[in-house]
Amino acid sequence: MELITHFIDVVLHLDKYLAMLVAQYGTWIYVILFAIIFCETGLVVMPFLPGDSLLFVAGGIAAAGGMDITVLSCSLFVAAVIGDNLNYWVGRSVGHRVFKWEQSRLFNRAVFDKTHAYFERHGGKTIIVARFMPLVRTFAPFVAGVAEMDYRRFVVLDVFGGALWVFSMTLAGYYFANVPVVKNNLSLFIVGVIALSLAPLVIAALRAKYGKGVVA
Repeated sequence: MELITHFIDVVLHLDKYLAMLVAQYGTWIYVILFAIIFCETGLVVMPFLPGDSLLFVAGGIAAAGGMDITVLSCSLFVAAVIGDNLNYWVGRSVGHRVFKWEQSRLFNRAVFDKTHAYFERHGGKTIIVARFMPLVRTFAPFVAGVAEMDYRRFVVLDVFGGALWVFSMTLAGYYFANVPVVKNNLSLFIVGVIALSLAPLVIAALRAKYGKGVVA
């Protein structure tokens, strides 16, 4: 319980923790952030890592002079693409054996099933849309691998989606995170970003439970 509380505190006060890491590790912060984004996108057992909020806050710190926005954005874009590609090939290697895996602390079966169902309905565009959806973002390339999606098509969609996600979020932070109304209410803003990102998952769950007519 204490670990969960601490994790929530880190997410809600990401600006303070990240600023502390920048001051403590200097240019090594790029390596640290690269590793976080790589793990969130590349390891199916780590969908809980912060993504959207981390990119936004990092962009804000770059605007304040803590990091170079070009190096930051480009390095995290590379991390996101490499992570997705690793995830794709892991999914492709395990194939349909994954459908026999049970829910565990390391594997969220429920999110996998929802992502797989979404992928079945919407196909390739899932790779792009999922970039902006926590949890699903981690499972989408894995599911694409399990479904044996054409790799060349996957790469094109993944690069486009990765660029759209990383550059939009870091640049949004760069230009808006230090605006007084946002800076003074950053915790609430982060909650809003997370809630907005999770909205498609909530809507999908409600539709599955109560029928399509319940949620417009």
